[in-house]
Order: sequence, then structure tokens, then C-alpha cells
Amino acid sequence: MIVRLLFLACLVFSGKVVAQASTEVYLFDLEMADGKPMLTNPKNISNNDGYDNQPSFWDDDTVLFASTRADQTDIRQLNINEGSTYKWLTNTPTGSEYSPLRIPGKNAVSAIRLDLDGLQRLYEYDLKTGASTPLSDLKIGYHVWFNKDILVATVLVENRMDLVIINFKDNSTRTVQKNVGRSLHKIPGENLISYLDKTHYEDEKTVLKSLDPITAETEIILNFLLKVDDMTWLPNGSLLVPNNNKIAMYNPEQTNKWQDFHVFDQAQVFKISRMAVSPNGKRFALVTEVSPTQIAELQVDGFNSRDLDAFIACFAEGITVKRFPSSLMYQGKNAMLENYERFFANTKNSSVEVVKRISIANKIIDEEKTFVDGNEGHQVAIYEVQNGLISSMTFIFSEQVISDAETVVQQQLDAYNARDIDAFMDTYAENIQLFNFPNQLIAQGKGPMEAQYMGFFESTPDLHCEIKNRIVIGNKVIDEEYVTVNGSQISAVAIYEVENGKIVKVTFLR
Repeated sequence: MIVRLLFLACLVFSGKVVAQASTEVYLFDLEMADGKPMLTNPKNISNNDGYDNQPSFWDDDTVLFASTRADQTDIRQLNINEGSTYKWLTNTPTGSEYSPLRIPGKNAVSAIRLDLDGLQRLYEYDLKTGASTPLSDLKIGYHVWFNKDILVATVLVENRMDLVIINFKDNSTRTVQKNVGRSLHKIPGENLISYLDKTHYEDEKTVLKSLDPITAETEIILNFLLKVDDMTWLPNGSLLVPNNNKIAMYNPEQTNKWQDFHVFDQAQVFKISRMAVSPNGKRFALVTEVSPTQIAELQVDGFNSRDLDAFIACFAEGITVKRFPSSLMYQGKNAMLENYERFFANTKNSSVEVVKRISIANKIIDEEKTFVDGNEGHQVAIYEVQNGLISSMTFIFSEQVISDAETVVQQQLDAYNARDIDAFMDTYAENIQLFNFPNQLIAQGKGPMEAQYMGFFESTPDLHCEIKNRIVIGNKVIDEEYVTVNGSQISAVAIYEVENGKIVKVTFLR
């Protein structure tokens, strides 16, 4: 099956800058069993529509994070052992606060305030009096306290962030390096701060470095051969690096191998952007984007309850609605609102039942039964989610029914698992076309395909594909595939189109 070979070349890390997404903060208990970490007792501690981010621990039992309410972002505090009670520490109608941290030796919190007029500064918030005081005139993005007098911060300069040491005792500042990342942490057991050097970020490289804030000396800890935006430390000196719904662990002093710290269910923890560990190492917090599965479910609920506001709120302003693969039906939230206003006005009863659901990266593929005023229909909807909203919705309708479509696709699966190149190729048409969703042509013709797969079959003795989900609609078969290739496992989705007993087109979703 074509998808299994082509998908291998697409495992890359994206460094694109995207708009602020809808996020949630989760808290776990962290235990070590036989040297292996265990995360238990998960809890969504933000549970709030909109932006919730930048958790930090005041102490072992108290978490701070930025949370949105009433069109502003303020600092919220969770007391874990006091009945999980919450308290708002700030309320700034003229701005919003981000990145809260405990100030050493004080009953106070530091946070970045972004005012409505665009001014961005670091403030101190006295927790007893509620008073706020600016700490620096620099445009600080992120910060970490080395001690009560020394702050290490990233300062926004042009289109980059520079690493700066700020000494409040003598009112001095010192720029250490240009072009650094947002992840700043104290290194366990060391009088050092770690930071990410992004000098070669566009070349898929990031360097983890240490900084001595007293001498301003830096050293390389580790070279990453990928783009890394966030990391944190465990008390034992192991570092954690997230990648979507996975967290990898590495200890520079103990081993030269990476291992899984934890792999989450992508329907719950979709894309991890930040992490924090309590001082005693027994609690762990992370930030994740709201999963595409949850967004898709919300819009189904909004439709079925005929709540137009709740339904429309799930879609981006520039939403595109298409007929598969790329025929535009309409575009824009206003056009969608008008379309569904008419639909609800002209129907008495309408609902959607999700029969099967496939999730792949930021895409959800729903097989749906539709019920409109007593009439039953069958369709597939492909939802593409960006920054917590549905950015495109593509419909597949059962217009052309072919009874042998599933039989043909199953034959090519069986031949693939048997590594029988002749039987495999016999299921494809001479002019077979391969696309990336929705309509990017990537290959064409049976000859080149056969040459490619002949070598692939010969060099992959453990090759095997398992179908996790299959949707059949008209002449199309949509397979969610779990593939073993040279000891690695890969998930992918392919849409096969059958005509005259042959597969004529395959569209890959990654």
C-alpha cells in the first residue's frame, strides 16, 4: 500500500509560528517505579474555554498559571491540598498577565504584563497588598529567577529574543546571546540556568546550553538535531522534551539514549507546548492544545442541539467548506452562518450520528448518518483543525456506489502483507495517481510505482499493515492504517478510489 512507503519521508518537525491556540493545563502525580517515571491521577486544572498556559509551581502543593476570563488573561492559583481551591491573583482590565513565577524570598509573583496599548513589561505583584510594580523597562518575553537579585530573561529585539542577565542589586543588564528560545530553567543541583540556542533553528537544529549568571559563561549541554521549543528538568538531572502527544527523557550524566517518559492519548493530550515539575519532583504539569477530536465533537453537539452560536464558534473566520477533494462550496464564517441559518429555519428536525471516527494529526474523519425531517443520508466529513478551530470542512457523498470497492482495496492489502508484488500491482490502474490531501499530485503511473515497491518489499522482511478503521462510501474506501516497517510503527490514513475494478486514485492524509 503506497501510503506506508511515502509516509516515512514526512516525519518532520514544524517550526512555523502560529496564532495563539485554545489550550488547557493538566496536572499529574509523578512517581518513579524501578527508575521509570509514572504519571497518575490526571486532572484538567484550567477547564476553561480559551487560553490557559505557562504553569509554574509556587511550592510542592501550589500551581500558578495564566488563564483567560472576560477577554483578559490573569494569574490564577490552585491550592492542590486545600480541596483544590482556586484564587485569582491579578485582575487587570487594562492588560493581561502571563508567565507567573514566584519571586525568591518574597510573598510576591512576577509576571509579564501586556497592556492594551501594546506596552510589555515585567511586573511584581505583592500577594498581601495586591499592589503591582514594574521591575524593568525592557520588553521581556520570558524569565527565570536565579536568586532574589538576579533575573535571566529573554528580551524582544526586532524579530528575535536575546538572552539578558538583569541584576537588580546594581541595576545592571548584560546581553549574553542573541536569538534564543523561550524555555529557561534552573538546572537541578547546579548554580546554572539552561536555555535554548536557536541560531541554527531554521536548519532543524537547536542547542541546549547552560549559563552561569554570575560570570555570564555558557557551555553546550546537548545538540538537538531538530527544532525544540520547550523542555524542563527532573530533580535527578533528566531532561524532558515534548513532541506533540509524547514526552522523551534523557539524562546527560547517565546515558546516551533517549527513552519515552510518557505517551498520551492524542484525543486528550494533543500537542504539548509547556511543562513544569514541582520542587520535590512529585507533581507534573503540562499545557496542551485542545485536541481536534474534542473540537469535532463540540461542533457535532452544537449542530444536534441546533445551537447555532455554539456550532459556529467551533470554526475559524476563514473556514473553507469543500466537496472532496477540493471543489469549493463556500468560504468564510459569515457565509457559513448564513447557510446554517437558512438550514435551521427550513428544517424542523435535524441531527448527525457519528458512525466511525478516524483521527490523524490535526485532521478528524467522521463517517456520519444524517437525519433531516425524516430523511436519512450518508456522508463523510473531513475536519482540519488549526489553533483550536476548524479551518476546513470537506464532504464526501455516496454519489457513485461500486459494490466491489472494498473487495479491491482488501485484495491490495492482502498482497501488501504477503509482499506479493504482482498481486499488489494488479489492483491498480495503469494511470494510478497519488495525492497529498486535498489535491497535491505527488506521483503518477503504474511503472514507477512497481519499481519502487519491488525494492521496498525485498528490503522489509517485517512489513505488515493492520487496518484500525475502515469507512466505505460510494466508490471510496478510507483506511486508517497501522504499519510495521523495520521495527518502527507508523499510523497513516489513505482514501482509495475504485473504478472498473481497479484503484485509480489514492489520497493521503498525514
